[in-house]
Amino acid sequence: MKVAVLVSGRGSNLQALLDACADPSHPAEIVAVISNVPGAYALERAEKAGVTTQVIDHKAYDGRPAFEDALNAALDEAGADLVCLAGFMRLLTDAFVDRWHDRMINIHPSLLPSFKGLHTHERALEAGVRFHGCTVHFVRADMDAGPIIAQAAVPVHPDDDADALGARVLEAEHRLYPLALRLVAEGHARVSGQRVVITNHGAPDSTVLNPAG
Repeated sequence: MKVAVLVSGRGSNLQALLDACADPSHPAEIVAVISNVPGAYALERAEKAGVTTQVIDHKAYDGRPAFEDALNAALDEAGADLVCLAGFMRLLTDAFVDRWHDRMINIHPSLLPSFKGLHTHERALEAGVRFHGCTVHFVRADMDAGPIIAQAAVPVHPDDDADALGARVLEAEHRLYPLALRLVAEGHARVSGQRVVITNHGAPDSTVLNPAG
């Protein structure tokens, strides 16, 4: 499966995907990395991996439709079958999302549907949850919504601040995103209604308590 990754920043999740796809056994190939931010460090990561990069600066276009037309043209030229959002900090129009329906996935730093939007770690701590984490999902027009492919949960520690919690969640993201991409590329993650059906992969058997029993 040919994959294009959209980025805006440092690209740590992009690096996790690049590392995973460098394994010949991985069923996805990253064919393009596109950033809306000139000079984003993610572009350097892609170049080091030998992946074609492109900058499509949203500030150079008169509105989102024109920007997304250029983005679509670049994705078509790359021959992308699937789009991965990896820290892509632009809201996409309904038309763009519909065009890539069930062919665009995103990673979000919370256990959706909780804590959509920004500042997820601070909000998780404020809410007093005992588990936090991250989610990979198919993209829909609503922000941080869509059928969930995979999730990773991390325990919240009593002495956590947002930075410490966020670092553990990010480590989990780097494991989760390549797994989710593999499931999609192998055809083991299939959208059925508003849910994703996973085949050939079971759920964990164990229960984790926090505080520990």
